[in-house]
Amino acid sequence: MRWLSLFTLFLLIAATLAGAHLVTSYQKQMTAPLDLGQAEVFMVEPGQGFRQIVGEMEERGWVRYPWMVEFHARRAGIAGRLQAGEYEVLPDLTVSALLDRMARGQVMRHRLTVPEGWTAQQFFDVVHGHPALRPLPEETDLNALMAELGRPDQHPEGWFLPDTYVFSRGTAARQILKQAHESLNQVLDQAWDERIDDHPAESRYELLILASIIEKETGQPEERGLVAGVFVNRLRQGMRLQTDPTLLYALAPGETRLTRAELRRDHPYNTYTRDGLPPTPIALPGRASILAAAQPTETDALFFVSRNDGTHQFSRTYAEHRAAVIEYQLGGDASRYGGARR
Repeated sequence: MRWLSLFTLFLLIAATLAGAHLVTSYQKQMTAPLDLGQAEVFMVEPGQGFRQIVGEMEERGWVRYPWMVEFHARRAGIAGRLQAGEYEVLPDLTVSALLDRMARGQVMRHRLTVPEGWTAQQFFDVVHGHPALRPLPEETDLNALMAELGRPDQHPEGWFLPDTYVFSRGTAARQILKQAHESLNQVLDQAWDERIDDHPAESRYELLILASIIEKETGQPEERGLVAGVFVNRLRQGMRLQTDPTLLYALAPGETRLTRAELRRDHPYNTYTRDGLPPTPIALPGRASILAAAQPTETDALFFVSRNDGTHQFSRTYAEHRAAVIEYQLGGDASRYGGARR
């Protein structure tokens, strides 16, 4: 009988050791940080089953005992709740934490930053071609999009707010464009409601056009209000805006140089030959430019010229402006001065 007692003791010890090993393996499997050199992306496809997901994790070397992962997930009640999407797996993440993220749908977020001053076409092309966004139908262009947005006869320029847009993979490109359009309208409504008394803009659209010009003429944020003030003063006094960006907008794609002939060529965007505002915005103005257009800095200035360092020299009179042009643009050579361009 002694040998039976010893054998039983042996079995108990073996079972205890095996149990301890099992518990240790389970804890290590579920709570030890993944051995990754850098962050990785893990995709859960729509309709993918739990065992398929764990199988892919095993192929990557993240899981040694799939049954332990399944046991953990079923015990936690999340085996049937893993959501499709794109997940960022950081080197210090555990299998348990990854499963929890999948159950909560904490997918990766992508960011698309649209700079102020882009054109609507640039924005459209970047959104339409973004690899993480679901593209628009090939036949959809900006005009078709404007019709979808309820503005079938509206020129698309200016109607999307430059901003940083955050989204998950698979979001429809149309959704980002719609969000940008709605955001633009909200900012424009606010600016229009808060505009100064006796503002020369006669409509929200004219305010948007003015904001787009301010956007393209502003080199430094702190000058934005002054640039707006100059244009508002000129409009009030019936002076032509004489702003190069409106002419540049009308040039053929790829053209960036204004010639004297181009300055004299009359067309709706030539603010040297036409009074008032051009017929449409010339870019996508940001929030700051829209608000500056509505509430410009109070100033007596009617002119400004580039100092060639990103800032401008502002002047109240033509004589002051002429002197500034000679100093900053003509190297002090008054004989080269040829007119009243800003």
